[in-house]
Order: sequence, then C-alpha cells, then structure tokens
Amino acid sequence: MTACKALLGVCVVALWSGSAYGQDPTKVDSSHYNTVFENATVRVLKITYAPGSKSKMHQHPDSIVVPLTEAKVQFTLSDGKTENSDMAVEAAMYTPAGTHSPANVGAKPMEALLVEFKGAAAGKAALPASREGMSNKMLAEGARATAYRSTVAPSFHEPAGSKHDFDQVVIALGPSKMTLAIDGKPAKTTWARGDVQFIGRGVPHEARNTGDKPAELVIVAIK
Repeated sequence: MTACKALLGVCVVALWSGSAYGQDPTKVDSSHYNTVFENATVRVLKITYAPGSKSKMHQHPDSIVVPLTEAKVQFTLSDGKTENSDMAVEAAMYTPAGTHSPANVGAKPMEALLVEFKGAAAGKAALPASREGMSNKMLAEGARATAYRSTVAPSFHEPAGSKHDFDQVVIALGPSKMTLAIDGKPAKTTWARGDVQFIGRGVPHEARNTGDKPAELVIVAIK
C-alpha cells in the first residue's frame, strides 16, 4: 500500500509539473506574450510588461531575446529560486530552454522581441563574418544562432535572386526605407521600430537601402 501511495504521489507531481511548468506563454499569459511570426523554424513573440507586472510560470525553448527598452527583470525559476537581470536597450541575450516566471521590477514599461528556435538540434550553416555595405557587431551567440547589430549603408544592395545557407530574422530598430522582396512576394518598403521579417535559407530575395541614411537592424542569423 505504501509503495502504491508513493507511486501515485509521483504521478500526481509529474502531471502537475507538466500542466504548471510546461505551458506555452501565449496560452497561459496572452496579456504579456503575443505571436508576431511563426513557421517551422522559429516563433517570434512580442513581450510587453507594465511596471510591477508578473507572468505565470511557463516554458521557452532555446531563444534569443532582443530588448526594445531598458528593463529590470526578476525571474522566478521552477525550483523557487530567483535571478535578476538588467537588460540594455537594443542588446540581445541567448537563453537556453527553461521554465520561469518573469516580473518587471523596474519603474518603466518593458518591451522586447523573443526569437524561439524550433527543431531538435542546431543547424550547421556557416554564418557570415561580414557583408558588403553592412557593418555587423555581435550581440549574442549560442548553439543555434548569432544576433548582430547591423548598420546598413545607403549603398547596400543584395540583387534579386540572392540566397544564403542560413535563416534570418530581421528586426528593425527604427524607421527606415529598406526594400525587401522575398521569393516573388510584394516587397516591404517601409519599416517601423520592432518590425520583423523572416528570410529562409536558400530562398531568393532582394534587399536594398533606398533611403539616404543608414538603417539600423538586429539580424538573428540561424545556423
């Protein structure tokens, strides 16, 4: 009987843990997490927290977070421990898969984009060290991807039919006049801060800075 009770207890804990800790943030906390883009490779979430607000316990796969505002965040982990993090605006941080409940402990609203990586393992694509007309500063690096702060010169042009062997999540850091045409679809010609576009590996595209000023982006290059 004792053994049966112990086994039942383990099963109850396992079921409770799965329901409490293995949850999708967009399902258990849609007030803070909303899907911006999703395909078979990535999901990009928009994260917004008012000062003092806290999330429910949820789970993320390996990810890169790009803060669009400065933020002070306290993470409560599944074991009850807490970790504090100061996030710089327009920086990036690689975060391994895990379970947590974040809280905005700062005095200002927090806004960020989270790029979640799908698939069982990292790819093997070689990421570019440099690109003509684009200067890149590495912000974060992990097993699955690298995030760059990219300054795109007015002379930048990737001709029609350009392809890369890595996936790209392109995040605009401010208004700009960039033309991006992907696989024959209508081109995106104007960008606002926080706009997101995905360019798949091997997919033909054309990109050009059509303005007279550099464009500022974060590019998450996925192996």
